[in-house]
Amino acid sequence: MIFNILKNSIVNIWPSLVIILVTIISIRFAYLKINKIKFDFYKEFWTLFSVFYLLLLYELVTRVDYNTLGGGINIIPFAEIMRYKITSEYFLLNVIGNIALFIPFGYIISKYIKPKNILYILLIAICVSTTIEIVQLNIGRSFDIDDILLNTIGCSIGYILYLIFNKLYKYLPNIFKTKLFNNLLCIGILVIIVLCIVLGAVRA
Repeated sequence: MIFNILKNSIVNIWPSLVIILVTIISIRFAYLKINKIKFDFYKEFWTLFSVFYLLLLYELVTRVDYNTLGGGINIIPFAEIMRYKITSEYFLLNVIGNIALFIPFGYIISKYIKPKNILYILLIAICVSTTIEIVQLNIGRSFDIDDILLNTIGCSIGYILYLIFNKLYKYLPNIFKTKLFNNLLCIGILVIIVLCIVLGAVRA
């Protein structure tokens, strides 16, 4: 079910994705050329990957047909979470899914702002999640405080992963810090993403 949701979301965002990526790439190349800045593929890749993720996140949180709560407002913490059996598909989608969906967000914003503590990450997570819930309430979905809590947990995990990766990076062999390795890693990730999209389209 989760795979199908992601596949359908990618299919829905591809027109916007193509337009936005072409716009960003053309502007970025012009900026690098005019300011005589050296092009680093892996740095540009992660920037575009972040754009792809944010577009996918937007699609997932604004799709009305993903709503399983039937509309309404829940301001009682853990009320909706406790409704689901741990072994149920709804628990996987609405609890684990809400956490997992915001782990990359927590990592991306941590990488960008480089906070000294988790405070700013929590504030950004709460602000963004609350905004999402308010918007969802006005497009036929629900306002659920549990989603805000779960999204914030996801962002916190992303921040923790950011700290862990930063610590581990210092101890990596120098070969893993080279531009060549990072470029090859990004190419590998790009190939996997493309293959997933193509295989998903074939199976459909």
